[in-house]
Amino acid sequence: MVNFEMFGSSMACMLLVSSSAPYVAGAADHTDTETVPLPTVLSPQTVVELFFQTAARKLIVSQVSSQRWTQLVSNVVVLLAQLLWPSNPGFQFPECLMANCQYTQLQEYVRLTGPWCQVNIGSCRFMLGQCYLANGEGQKALQCFQEAATEVEKEEFLLKLTGSEEEEQEEASTPRLQYYNKVLRLLEDVGLPELVIQLASLAITEACSDAHSQAALWTRVFKHQLDLGHNREAYEALTQNPDGSMQLDCLRQLVVVLCERSQLQDLVQFSYVNLHDEVVGIIESRARGLDLLAHNYYELLYAFHINRHNYRKAGTVMFEFGMRLGREVRTQLGLQKQVNCYLAALNCLRLIRPEYAWIVQPTSGAVYERPGASPKRNSDGDFSSEPVRRQVDILELKDLEKEYILSRSRLTLAQHHPPSAAIAGSASAVEMVALLVQSGLFDSALSVCLTFSLNLTSVFEGLTFKCIKLQFGGEESQNEAWSWLAANQRSSVVNTKESSATDEAWQLLASYLDRYPSTNGQHHRWVINKLLSHGVPLPDWLVKSYKEVDAASLLRLYLNFDLLDAAAELVVEYVDALLGRGPQYFGLERPLSATSSSSWLPYTSIDQLLQTLSEAQSNSSIYLQVRDKLEDYHKLVEQTTNRRLVSR
Repeated sequence: MVNFEMFGSSMACMLLVSSSAPYVAGAADHTDTETVPLPTVLSPQTVVELFFQTAARKLIVSQVSSQRWTQLVSNVVVLLAQLLWPSNPGFQFPECLMANCQYTQLQEYVRLTGPWCQVNIGSCRFMLGQCYLANGEGQKALQCFQEAATEVEKEEFLLKLTGSEEEEQEEASTPRLQYYNKVLRLLEDVGLPELVIQLASLAITEACSDAHSQAALWTRVFKHQLDLGHNREAYEALTQNPDGSMQLDCLRQLVVVLCERSQLQDLVQFSYVNLHDEVVGIIESRARGLDLLAHNYYELLYAFHINRHNYRKAGTVMFEFGMRLGREVRTQLGLQKQVNCYLAALNCLRLIRPEYAWIVQPTSGAVYERPGASPKRNSDGDFSSEPVRRQVDILELKDLEKEYILSRSRLTLAQHHPPSAAIAGSASAVEMVALLVQSGLFDSALSVCLTFSLNLTSVFEGLTFKCIKLQFGGEESQNEAWSWLAANQRSSVVNTKESSATDEAWQLLASYLDRYPSTNGQHHRWVINKLLSHGVPLPDWLVKSYKEVDAASLLRLYLNFDLLDAAAELVVEYVDALLGRGPQYFGLERPLSATSSSSWLPYTSIDQLLQTLSEAQSNSSIYLQVRDKLEDYHKLVEQTTNRRLVSR
């Protein structure tokens, strides 16, 4: 039996608590399905009525259902008083108040019972902490939760609380750690990450012998520090995590979140002790798996290596970025980024000593001959006799310079003719020369040819053909020509009068012939052959220029196109030069004499000319002129020979 003197004091306490505020509307009422021989309270007005209707009634009914009616009322009162008694280990009454959101009454209950009741001290502190949370007083709540932690293993309510979820039992090995996990979840639910970090840090000090619990707590601290934008603190929590897999997960999350926030400086400047390779692997995998223009993981990796003065790695990253842009982003923006990537890679290799200025590029398709083929077996299913070897290309500085020049020419073409961007991204050097010539970008075409040691034939022939079109075209072709003429930087020539597009094109061709001399004047020969094949008269400046280089070749071209008059005139002028009249016009240092160096005439071509002239009756005067001039030359040769013989 209960001591009724103490019960009266307790009931007075309960009445104070009960009368402090009515039942909160909307709280979850518990309806019991058992029939009770007592009148049901339909609308409770005090917390005692609420407790009886929701929790105590079921407990009482289970104990008095077998008793007679005469004992029922007194026993119900006694049992209710026992459940309400603050020293009851079961702690059902405060639980009921908390479940029905009676925070004010619960705080009053703890205030009244705290000075004298020594039972469920920790449970009361926990309940008071939840009341503070409901009222928005987080720091007070945290203080109460910390005070309750010391009583976890002593009180039935707290033990039941820590063992209520299987996940928490798996995460923590001791009741104290299970309790911390419970409170941490509670703080997370109400959105108080700062308090979560404080409590988790306290729990870590008590989990020094439990690596699994420490890893889970450090992961929690990392998550909330990162959410709060405390990047340095999040990184430090990551490095303290003893579990390798959790540490790697946190590292991956750190990289992704900081990239999304564009806080790349923090990400690059962290030291990553013993995690350098993992960071590089994470960034590389994301760079290769995501859209190139929507994310900047390649730039991030480049900055990461530059910050650590690993210039070769930085150059390799940017070269790979540029290669992928050429294959996957066939737009002008993609070509612009490709040029920047190759230029960055070049700068990186130039910062390295020449003997180390190289990078490794895997060769596409070098691993297997067939897509999806087994690396161990052949097509018949038998084991391969030779091991599969991965081929690699070593790219030096000169190779990167070639790729840079090629990418720059692609960009120039796309800027001049935007539809070409779709095909320029993967065009080879030879294909690019053809595309550039077709668009009139001869400077870029020459740059590509010189870089890749290609023949300049297509450039000179292409420019010559454009000159022909301009010379015989109308005003429309003249207007169109200014766009591609402006794209070629001709050597600075000051004209005293306004020139036409045709004049500018011929001057551009002349400047190229001067700037890019060739053996035996083959560039001149290509140009003249192109002009003569289209029936275009040769400009005087071109004939004069070629006579100085190779007069014999010019004579053969005249004969090939049946230009007998021009051929005869050339022979006469050449013989005159040998005789001392204008030798400088044919590149001769001195005319023919006993003391000069040997000179020669293209007799085969001259004989062919004389034979043709002799057969054509209309050219008899020209034939005689050439023959007489040759006789003069032969006389001089005979005289010169005799003088040399005498001098010997």
